[in-house]
Amino acid sequence: MTLSSKVMLILRLMDVVFGLLVERSQLRARAYTLSRQGRKRYESDEDIAHMRDYWGDEFRDEGDFPSQDNDGTSHRGAYWTTAEDKFTLRVSQGRMMRKYIDFSVDPCEDFYQFACGNWQKHNPIPRDKAVFNTFEMLRESLDLILKELLEESIEVPLGKNETEIWKTDAIAKAKNFYKSCMDHEARGERPLLLLLQQLGGWPVLEPNWDSERFDWLLLMAQLRLYNNDILISQWVGPDIKDSDHYIIQFDQTTLGLQSRDFFLEPEHEEFVQAYLRYIIDVACLLGATRERAISHAEEIVAFETELAKITTSQESRHDTSESFNKLTLRELQEKVPGIDWTRYLQLVLGRRIRPSEPVIVFDFKYFLGLADLLEGADTRTLADYFLWRFVSHRANNLDNRFEVAKQRFYRVITGQREVPPRWKGCVDHVNSHMGMATGAMFVRRHFDENSKNDTLHMTMDIMGSFENIMEKIEWIDDATKWLASEKADAMGLKIGYPSYILRSEELNLRYKEMTIDPKDYFGNSLNVLQCLANSDLNKLGMPVNKTTWSAAPAFVNAYYSRNKNQIMFPAGILQPPFYHRNFPRCLNYGGIGVVIGHEITHAFDDMGRLFDKDGNLNGWWSDEAVESFTEHAQCLIDQYSQYVDAEASMQLDGTNTQGENIADNGGIKQAFKAYQEWLEANQGEDETLPGVQATPYQLFFLNFAQVWCGTTTPQLAKTKLKTAVHSPGRFRVIGTLSNSIDFAEAFSCPEGSPMNPNDKCTVW
Repeated sequence: MTLSSKVMLILRLMDVVFGLLVERSQLRARAYTLSRQGRKRYESDEDIAHMRDYWGDEFRDEGDFPSQDNDGTSHRGAYWTTAEDKFTLRVSQGRMMRKYIDFSVDPCEDFYQFACGNWQKHNPIPRDKAVFNTFEMLRESLDLILKELLEESIEVPLGKNETEIWKTDAIAKAKNFYKSCMDHEARGERPLLLLLQQLGGWPVLEPNWDSERFDWLLLMAQLRLYNNDILISQWVGPDIKDSDHYIIQFDQTTLGLQSRDFFLEPEHEEFVQAYLRYIIDVACLLGATRERAISHAEEIVAFETELAKITTSQESRHDTSESFNKLTLRELQEKVPGIDWTRYLQLVLGRRIRPSEPVIVFDFKYFLGLADLLEGADTRTLADYFLWRFVSHRANNLDNRFEVAKQRFYRVITGQREVPPRWKGCVDHVNSHMGMATGAMFVRRHFDENSKNDTLHMTMDIMGSFENIMEKIEWIDDATKWLASEKADAMGLKIGYPSYILRSEELNLRYKEMTIDPKDYFGNSLNVLQCLANSDLNKLGMPVNKTTWSAAPAFVNAYYSRNKNQIMFPAGILQPPFYHRNFPRCLNYGGIGVVIGHEITHAFDDMGRLFDKDGNLNGWWSDEAVESFTEHAQCLIDQYSQYVDAEASMQLDGTNTQGENIADNGGIKQAFKAYQEWLEANQGEDETLPGVQATPYQLFFLNFAQVWCGTTTPQLAKTKLKTAVHSPGRFRVIGTLSNSIDFAEAFSCPEGSPMNPNDKCTVW
């Protein structure tokens, strides 16, 4: 019998022991749980194009919040309902971890199936979701807490006027924004129709639409002021070669479907037809005749298909340095004369702009193609397309009929079977656009300050582990190692939340320009979008503050910013299963520890390595080090490209996912080495989990793997494989652990077994 078989046998025998053990605390745990039951650019200070996140690849668009009348119930996980005392917490965690394990699987054959084989049995995908995994479970629990906070009455201090509080207090604005979202049915489509008239009219609704008055550049600028990028993506962000300064930047557009391939490849015709039907449905709901809606929708899709042809594929855009072009506005006008760039920017900025103004352009080829496409485009079709893209976002702010229409579309492309409860979308919308206000409420009520300090110490340990690993790498020359060490030492760290959000005056100042009416959800949404657009534009000419936070606290994710050389762990992710101060350290290092290592490694992945310690795009590696890095990275590309996702029946793209795969592989190695050092220093103190007969090292890898337990519909799996930079959860486990010597030793996996292959890939 192999050692791995013995481990499995021991774990099976523990089923009986566990049942007896849990009985001691079952009443306490159950009472606590029951008492808790029932209860496109988002707001950011960062150029999000140059941030890498841990989870990511969510299927969401700006303001995406389908709804349905519903009570407050949810598919709620156990993570926010665990008891406070250490023993009960550990019993609960052990019980949950065990129930997901498939003991019929040899961990050395398929560790994901071993760790997560029973996940789906206990957690089928809810009808209002297309994916359900550990992140979704934790996110739902967090959203329920935000719901409770947002539904609490607005506090009016003695001597203060309620109306004045509504106008100035950020928390009151967030609560009123949520309230208006929940009361959205009263106004119907009328606000959108009035706005469309102000924008010149949507031709599909107006048989007498006047093409002579149409000015596409003016309309594009007007829509940009509502934070919409249509045909041209334009923003103000840090110059990636001079990251202390903001600069105007241009890039190719996004499309109405998530991938250009969906428009261009015949096998995705079902998605295109669903998109066409969605345009028709929305146009009819707004008053178009069905015959006219069909005709115009077909023209819109035909135009967008031509637009897709001139966009550059994700695979070809992998290296930012290759598509980067910095020039003056005058030079841009000379290179792409078919677009009046000066007029567009003056319309957006509301002032004159110098021909010598520097700008950055990504992907010149797209803009040359766009100028040609616009020259030959029908005027009515252009107006139809611009306003369809605008309407497709604003329909989210209307009544239930529009949400049902969107759900029919989503069912085809994601497999989501029902419209989610209204409150979920409203919480998401408020948290995405007023995240520091919701974060302040969450932190005051639910965040454990001790976890912030503990995570800080873990981060320092893992950073030291990374530098020790790097020091031993032989394929990097000493000069490059020294610069890499400098970059690691210079890395900024943000944990939990920015302190200013707990100071009311400073928090109120952040949202000073937002005007929120508790009875006008559509108007509120427009005002918020205008504020976000103005905030972005007002950065021009200002220095970049690299100490600011780049995302809000109440999110379940983690980030690395290349421009700031900064890692960030919001309060929302510092919860079980990633972290709890009463967990065994093996779970914390296998959870948030791996996340920390992952984000550190992003500074040195295929894209992060191009940026120096100050966040500037800069060739600081020697030619020999670049060549060796490319060779090691290619091993991972080849490895992951061999995997086939069963849910999508598609092969993974090892090139598009290489950055995340490098970070996963590096992160787990760093976290494990740091844990080994902690274990040695603390002599294995208190590293047990009741009911799980496993070594601390095995618990480390088990918790890492179970973070990625989950199920995805075939439709969404296909969409994500086309667009995602993260590998599916199964392969984040199998790919990473099959490269880990530490894992193979922990589970005594025979050499040559699937989880301990003879040939392994490693970068960091």
